[in-house]
Amino acid sequence: MKIATIIVRVLIGLLLLFASISYFFHLAPEPETTGNFKAFNVGLVASTYLLPLAKSIELLCGIAFVTGRYVTLANILILPITVNILFINYFLAPEGLPIAVVLFLANLFLIYRYWNNYKSVFTR
Repeated sequence: MKIATIIVRVLIGLLLLFASISYFFHLAPEPETTGNFKAFNVGLVASTYLLPLAKSIELLCGIAFVTGRYVTLANILILPITVNILFINYFLAPEGLPIAVVLFLANLFLIYRYWNNYKSVFTR
């Protein structure tokens, strides 16, 4: 189980690093968006701070997952972002849903594996 945890942690970290680095350095072309997803994306871009904030958190969490340091904190920080990725893909862009589901389940798996670190939060 320890090896599976390391594999999942590193794969999530690499995915988050790729997504954030490609955003900041414009390595991949922007995908064509249509309909409601286009309106949503225009709103995110218009906010000017939300996408850079989310991508910065993805970058920091990706580094934490790959290096194996502060994984407990990274799990908590990235959870709301993975939930939003899941909902965005479910409601607005279903073609990306499989990757979003895998990312969300992997995040939950890591929270489960590091549960001992979270126990003190839920006790008196």
